[in-house]
Amino acid sequence: MSEFLYIKLEQMFSEEIEAGRWAAGERLPSVRELCRERDLSKATVLHAYSRLEARGLIEARPKAGYFVRRQESTPAMPSTGDPDTVPALVTVPALIRDIMRKGAAFDLLPNADRRADVPAGIVELNRSVARALRHQRGLQHQYYDEPLGVQPLRDQLMRRYQRRGCLFSTEQISITAGCQHALFLSLMATCQAGDVVAVESPGFYGVIQLAESLGLKILEIPASTDTGMDMDALASALIEWPVKAVLVTPAFSTPTGSLMPQAARARLLALADQYDLVIIEDDIYAELSFTGSVSPLKALDHNDRVILCGSVSKSLSRDLRLGWVVAGRWQERIDQLKLINMLAGNRFIEQGVADFICDGGYDRHLRRQRLQLQSQRDQLVEMLQQEWALPVRFSQPEGGLCLWLELPDTVDTLACYPQAQAAGMVITPGGLFTSQARYKNCLRLSFAHPWHSTRREALLSLGQLLMATG
Repeated sequence: MSEFLYIKLEQMFSEEIEAGRWAAGERLPSVRELCRERDLSKATVLHAYSRLEARGLIEARPKAGYFVRRQESTPAMPSTGDPDTVPALVTVPALIRDIMRKGAAFDLLPNADRRADVPAGIVELNRSVARALRHQRGLQHQYYDEPLGVQPLRDQLMRRYQRRGCLFSTEQISITAGCQHALFLSLMATCQAGDVVAVESPGFYGVIQLAESLGLKILEIPASTDTGMDMDALASALIEWPVKAVLVTPAFSTPTGSLMPQAARARLLALADQYDLVIIEDDIYAELSFTGSVSPLKALDHNDRVILCGSVSKSLSRDLRLGWVVAGRWQERIDQLKLINMLAGNRFIEQGVADFICDGGYDRHLRRQRLQLQSQRDQLVEMLQQEWALPVRFSQPEGGLCLWLELPDTVDTLACYPQAQAAGMVITPGGLFTSQARYKNCLRLSFAHPWHSTRREALLSLGQLLMATG
């Protein structure tokens, strides 16, 4: 009976909002009011509101209540480094493999939180996945997932991207084994060995790994810590080099945390039209914005130039290994490649995540996580400004998971890696974020984990270590 009540309440508000009974920005009745007036339990009302929020019809405002969400206008369906940098084949240092073996890509002190309580959102996610497993029927375990991934998950992803200004059908979404897998499929579908791919510099070391495995040449384009890839530098490079694809992270790129402004996005798409480029968009950090929703580059793509890749690995759980790709004209090729190197995903994981999103659990988790990450970023900034042993310049992103530090020229962060490791710390030196001999005095620091006393002491010890070796 309680299930029927929350669905009935959800349907009532849904119909009234869509009919214009409630105006955009108008406050809905409080949970307490609805409980009293309709003789409902608090859990029933909260469940209905959570589902309406997951559908993008309402939004929760901390300490204010629930409000009707303003609906964005829907776009039209798309139709069917330094300029002197030389493209180069790349090799990935063993250091990256060592960092990944320690599970420390985003943690200075990877063993500090092993006994910490599981976050509420992850507990709720686990219940959704467990429920999906319990509901399997007959001989489902003997059959593969459908090639694109389960329909309910693709439906939920489509709705979330509609709220961010995109328009594509669920048939254009293919579920992958994380964002790295989506990027890999995208590069495989659009490039051949020896092709030139333009990337941000400094940029994601995972892209360097992909380029190495596919025999691609990397052309590094300078990237600002505030606004991302330099469009003037890219335009100059395109005159000189036969670039096949551009791989960018417009929202909160790692390692800098940069956010590409609208003018730069529009120019990138214009350059793609002019030079017949493929743009591969890594959208993995966009949901971790501290200042409101950020539209993907794909939302401006009217000529089918952008392949959109995403994942819940950074916003929800690294352990899920669940991502997606929206590839437009390259979709058939990417779906074929997915069948070859992955075959199928885990339908019960996918269904569990779909239910988690549909029931509003994902939005609740994101609200908590964004507030926590912003607080942890502020704490890190304060420590660097007031307690850090070395002079330092650093980015201050409005989302994502990390800062980019520039230390005195005498510091070599790569050379400091073994000493930090001996002290129980794992650092990500600047040299990992390039295919060239650059950024030796730079460092990526993550604020993905709480700054409790043990991790604070480790950060300050790292500053002393770097000062002593520099």
